[in-house]
Amino acid sequence: MRGLCKKIVQITERPLKDGTIINGRFTICRWLGKGSFGFTYIVKEHSSENLYVLKQLRKYKMMVPRSDHHSLQREGNILKELDHEAFPTIIDEFTYNNKHFLVMELIHGKTYEEIIFADEIKFSEIDSFKELLKILFHIKYLHDKEYVHRDLRIPNIIKRENHVFIIDFGLARKISEYDEDLDKASEDKKLFREVSFKSDFYALGHFLLFLLYSSYEPTSNKKRTWEEELNISVDGARIIRKLLQIEPPYEYIDEVIRSVETYIKANEVL
Repeated sequence: MRGLCKKIVQITERPLKDGTIINGRFTICRWLGKGSFGFTYIVKEHSSENLYVLKQLRKYKMMVPRSDHHSLQREGNILKELDHEAFPTIIDEFTYNNKHFLVMELIHGKTYEEIIFADEIKFSEIDSFKELLKILFHIKYLHDKEYVHRDLRIPNIIKRENHVFIIDFGLARKISEYDEDLDKASEDKKLFREVSFKSDFYALGHFLLFLLYSSYEPTSNKKRTWEEELNISVDGARIIRKLLQIEPPYEYIDEVIRSVETYIKANEVL
């Protein structure tokens, strides 16, 4: 019965409407989307008129007899501990009308999807690796603190001018933690969600391919692998294969950074 009630709540729950006032302090400007844990909005603070990101834990998650209802609290605590300029700053955390909320800095900028498809920017091989290197330095800070992000998808990497930011730490975990949800996950999902540094590398391998495909012009309808379609150097392809765990994978972030820096130094046109 409990499972049925949870399923009904999961299906019927809707995000709060634009204009809704939260805790007498914030007004919802627009709904950004929903994830497995919650709804996300842009809100305006009444006193400062600043815009922030507001995360609301979904009601059905509060019905789960595990630690899911602490997910926003965990995300807030991780970001407070990290306190890094490339990650969102936590503004507030509170419960209002039996709903749990987390308020954080709104990172202005564009996703790489917007840059490629809306702005029609194409990344060469060397440029793609340079973009990756910027992200790797931020991930090094994260990994050095023994955290793994586990959700380094295209929407969660933001670029503003020459700066790169990482958002959405809802799935981040301490490297020593265990996620029992992975027991029933598909093999591909395990590669993305494993509580291991390698899962971040795997995600960044896919991110790198996304950038490289921005310059790809198909010449055939025949289905081929990325190595067959993309004209990539031997060294560049080897890095990607290790990120994607096709070859023996990287174990630590410093290995990845060294490989990418060596590649850039050898291939950059002076």
